[in-house]
Amino acid sequence: MLGILPRDNVRAVASEKRYGSAPKKIDMQSLEGFILAGGASSRMGVDKSELVLGGRTFVERVATALSAVTNTITVVARRHANVQSKLPTVFDIYEKWGALGGLHAALSACRADWAVVVACDLPFVTGELLARLVSLRAELDVVVPVQRDGRPQPLCAVYRVGPCLKIAEKLIQSGEHRPIALLQSARTRPVAFEDLADLDGANRFFDNMNTPDDYARAQKGAVSQVEGKKR
Repeated sequence: MLGILPRDNVRAVASEKRYGSAPKKIDMQSLEGFILAGGASSRMGVDKSELVLGGRTFVERVATALSAVTNTITVVARRHANVQSKLPTVFDIYEKWGALGGLHAALSACRADWAVVVACDLPFVTGELLARLVSLRAELDVVVPVQRDGRPQPLCAVYRVGPCLKIAEKLIQSGEHRPIALLQSARTRPVAFEDLADLDGANRFFDNMNTPDDYARAQKGAVSQVEGKKR
């Protein structure tokens, strides 16, 4: 049984926030941020968490975005990984379990009610985007953005720790590897891309860095963006 709420409900809440009263101040104590840096990076050929864009590593860029909604940020990595970040680090409990294993590790380590989880290979995520997602939590279990191609992005989402940790554990025990299965099992609010498109940089939010070509395009775009600001 799918837990995803009807899209019309999402649009109503997003519109109310955008055109109604001023957004409420975020309670940062109720949220912790997690950066998933544990992928094998087999297609990239190097550790993606250490790649640099605009003078900052991918982890540093995501950490900056997370700092808009929480004061507590932790990196989630594979066991025995050589993590270069100065941020606190926790390791996968279920080794070689992919993105769902990393998500499970984040939820297991979280001591707040909510976890904001972002993969390090989404270096264009912004604090404004995360604040929008956090503002739509209400009484749900997951708030997940929907990419322009219509697919939800579970590795840039907000999770209620209690129910989502139980679901993640159950899924892993059943042999499931896909994070999308968690979205389908929880009370999930998908946020349509068009309801995020008014935010600065929206067209690049979900540009995923999987290959050297992806990275080269991102570097070129970052240079063009800097040059544009100088004009």
